[in-house]
Amino acid sequence: MCAALGKVLCPGKEMFLKQAFALSRVTAARESPICAVGSMLLSCNRHYRSQPTHGIGRFRHLLPPKLSKKRRDKIRMKEISAGSDHEYGDLNIQMTAYDMCLVEHFAQYVHKLCNRLSIRVNESYAMPTKTMEVMLVQEQGSRQYLDAVLTTHQRVVQISGLSSTFAPVLLEVIQSNQPEGVHLSMKEHTEADFKIRLKARPELEELMAQMS
Repeated sequence: MCAALGKVLCPGKEMFLKQAFALSRVTAARESPICAVGSMLLSCNRHYRSQPTHGIGRFRHLLPPKLSKKRRDKIRMKEISAGSDHEYGDLNIQMTAYDMCLVEHFAQYVHKLCNRLSIRVNESYAMPTKTMEVMLVQEQGSRQYLDAVLTTHQRVVQISGLSSTFAPVLLEVIQSNQPEGVHLSMKEHTEADFKIRLKARPELEELMAQMS
C-alpha cells in the first residue's frame, strides 16, 4: 500500500517542481535585462545606441540637398567660347535623318569617338522633332491631296577646343562612317541655336512687351 502511494505521489512532486522552476525563470527574466528565449540569450536593452559606432551605414546626410520641384532654376545660356587662332570655339555637329534609331546610334558613335580622341564634349542633346506634309496636285484640277508625312529627327553633339589641324582628320573619320540617309553638318554654336531648343511662349512675350 505504501509503495503504491509513493508511486502516486512521485509524479505529483515532479509536476510541482516543474511549475516552480518555470515561475522562477519568468521572474528572473523580468528582473534581469537579459531575456532567455529557448537556448539563446537576447539582451532587452539596446546598448549600441550609446556607442561611437552608432550611425554606421547611413548615407543620406552625405548627399547634397535636393531642390524642391516647385522652385526650378531658370535655364541660362552658357558663355559661348570664341576660340583662338589655333583652335575652334564651340562647334555643333548636327545629324539629321528620317530614321530615329539610325540618327541616335550615329550620334552615340560620334560622342564616343570624341571621347576617345580626347575632344571635350560640352553636351549631347536632341532637337524637337519636325513633321512635314508632302502635298500633290491632281493632274486635272488644282485640288491638293496628302501624299506622305515626313518626320525629321535631329541630334546635336556640341564640342569645344578642337584643334584647327586635327579638325580635317575628325571630319574625314566621321564622314567615312556616316550611314546612308543621315545628313551631317558642322557649324559654330550661336545664341539662336540655344533659343531654338526652348519652347516658345507668345502670350508671355506679349505681356512682357506691354509691360515694357
